[in-house]
Amino acid sequence: MKFTLSWLKDHLETDATLDEIVERLTMIGLEVEAVDDRSSYQPFTIAKVLSAAPHPDADKLQVLSVDIGAADPLQVVCGAPNARAGLVGAFAGPGTYVPGIDVTLGVGNIRGVESFGMMCSERELELSEEHDGIIDLPETVLADAPVGSSFADYAGLNDPVIEIGITPNRPDALGVSGIARDLAASGMGTVKTPAVPAIEGQGDCPVSVDLSTAGDFCPAFGLRLVRGVKNGPSPKWMQQRLKAIGLRPISALVDVTNYITFDRGRPLHVFDADKVKGRLVVRPATGEETMLGLDGKEYTPTAKHYVIADDNGPESLAGIMGGEESGCTETTVNVLVESALWDPLTVARTGRDLGIITDARYRFERGVDPQFMEAGLDLGTAMVMELCGGEPSKAVIAGEVPTPDLVIEFPLSETKRLTSIDVDGDTAKATLERLGFTVGGIGDTLTIGVPGTRPDVHGKADIVEELMRMHGVDNIEPQPLPALASVGERVLTTPQIRTRLAKRTLATRGMSEAVCYSFISKAQAELFGGGDDALELANPIASDMSHMRPSLLPSLLAAAGRNVARGVGDLAIFEVSHVYRGVEVADQHRAASGIRRGTAKLEATGRDWQGNTDAVGVFDAKADALAVIAACGMDPSKVQIEAGGPDWMHPGRSGTLKLGPKVVLGYFGEFHPMTLEAMDVTGPLCGFEIFMDAVPEPRRKGTRSKGALHLSPMQAVKRDFAFVLDRDVQATAVLRAAQGADKKLITDVKIFDLFEDASLGADKKSLAIEVTMQPAATSLTDEEIDAVAGKVVANVEKTTGGSLRG
Repeated sequence: MKFTLSWLKDHLETDATLDEIVERLTMIGLEVEAVDDRSSYQPFTIAKVLSAAPHPDADKLQVLSVDIGAADPLQVVCGAPNARAGLVGAFAGPGTYVPGIDVTLGVGNIRGVESFGMMCSERELELSEEHDGIIDLPETVLADAPVGSSFADYAGLNDPVIEIGITPNRPDALGVSGIARDLAASGMGTVKTPAVPAIEGQGDCPVSVDLSTAGDFCPAFGLRLVRGVKNGPSPKWMQQRLKAIGLRPISALVDVTNYITFDRGRPLHVFDADKVKGRLVVRPATGEETMLGLDGKEYTPTAKHYVIADDNGPESLAGIMGGEESGCTETTVNVLVESALWDPLTVARTGRDLGIITDARYRFERGVDPQFMEAGLDLGTAMVMELCGGEPSKAVIAGEVPTPDLVIEFPLSETKRLTSIDVDGDTAKATLERLGFTVGGIGDTLTIGVPGTRPDVHGKADIVEELMRMHGVDNIEPQPLPALASVGERVLTTPQIRTRLAKRTLATRGMSEAVCYSFISKAQAELFGGGDDALELANPIASDMSHMRPSLLPSLLAAAGRNVARGVGDLAIFEVSHVYRGVEVADQHRAASGIRRGTAKLEATGRDWQGNTDAVGVFDAKADALAVIAACGMDPSKVQIEAGGPDWMHPGRSGTLKLGPKVVLGYFGEFHPMTLEAMDVTGPLCGFEIFMDAVPEPRRKGTRSKGALHLSPMQAVKRDFAFVLDRDVQATAVLRAAQGADKKLITDVKIFDLFEDASLGADKKSLAIEVTMQPAATSLTDEEIDAVAGKVVANVEKTTGGSLRG
């Protein structure tokens, strides 16, 4: 949002300087992104051509003698056809930067004749596209702006331009009047926005409005005819302001609508009444109609989009852009002024689908003040009459203008509770009233009516934010975190702690954190078990970000594809965020996911003189997944691992992590080839996803200190066992059975060999394990070791149905 300082002061009575205004805007939440103090125009001066002689060596050039207010005139070589003695214009001397040609002038030598600067055209000063000749001012200007004085002061180019960033929840700040209201509420001056004159009009408007097929898209539509207008250029002050904010002046009728859009945040539209046939109807498009827009492009709206049509067909894309066929030109004598209300979501979808970004769309999709619809029509009519003349008709108001009805019961104590700011009732009431709220109530609770300008205010916390903004964020005293009341009391919640630990764990395993959008395409969502209509976004930021993601993996796979396209084939990335399986709270989970590609293993990556690293695989993903579970405070040995995973995982190279038969903690493995093909990703890829909120919280300890470390002075004893098992017996079953044979003595069990051969029998395999026995006080005797070994064999054979290999 851009505006000039003088424009702001049309609405705000203040003695504050530019720097003070800029600082206050940022402090109340309207962050200033840029300030152009227009100092670049200060070197340009009013100059008068004393004489113009032909260049001795060029037919189209002239040598001018130019009076710039100095003791001696300067010699300037000029090629403008209108250069002549007596001309008064804008001069730029050596060292001056000329914005229109992006050149800093020096002393030139043109065909053997020195030139000390230049006389400027309007395009060279970025005042217009006119460049056929240099600026030619009437000689009477010298009475107010003598030779040598500032051209910027004369032309109004000394008005600073302020640009602020508007967050989507602040449509009230999309008009200069709204910005002035915020500044005044913060104590910087008083609002002096001119009142809107009421226009009675004579006679009925000959064009009626039909909203019978508009539904909820158009609650109300205002229209008025102004007869006998004379369209032409808008006044200089209006053109200067529009140019300053980057808009091109077109004509008085069009410039009025653009001006009110930025001045009051109320988009209007004007039709040439003589080009409108029959009544105006707000209706869905047929999908077969085309419309030539005011931007010169042809559009074909679908049945999801709404148009304003007459008997000739669509005349406007409702809320976005008018049509060329009914647009106003210099020949327009009868004009229809339109002020309407449109559904924000539909306007946003139409603009996105058709690829149109306009100032009207930008405001309507964020929400405009419904109470200003009729006043906006009157204001537009009054400005048309002021600049173009004409006689207005009575207004046609179709539909019903919604009345804001939200009332919030606000305890004054809420401000101190949420922000530590103590705002008394009188101050709070005065501040909110200056912001446009209606305030009533007595005692410690205020009854606050929310105005139509503030669709972002819904509850008590929003009121607190308003008071905090006006108090000034910079005036809030920093507060230390409260001391813990007792040992074991946490400042962070369990999900916050687990998120930090999971990120730290994965980072130490050589993975880089990625932060991806929570939105993916419908096709990707369906690929990973989602894509329900309930999770479709009403207003997606892009067509390929239409659904909430059911898994973090598609975003990570897409990121891997982008990296591969840029030559980074070995990468390990992770993300910890939310996934969405449904709209209920129970269907939304905090997950930690990661993928590895190429040779990005924990141990090493890529090529080396000692040999190449193997490609990543299922066991790399398994190790990452179990590391996350351990970071969440659960013993990974308690996790049950089942072969196979979701449909997007490789059926023979994936696993599911469970706690009991029903609780799924996550899954890991290599990706299904069809999944990779659908995601347009290639190469060795494995990944995991852990649902951290499904991991049970460990029992809280009475102290944060760790227990004493007890190390046995005795030598550990290791014994190897090999069992012949059915091929479908899981290795974890063998490990658990061996570990459970003697939980006091057996401290570790690990697999060191897997052998499969026909000599073992059909569908058989041999699994060899190493069992570590750690005595605590005395060394183990042979009898005790044999006893434990017997328990291991018996327990494994009983649990798995296998036998000790001979």
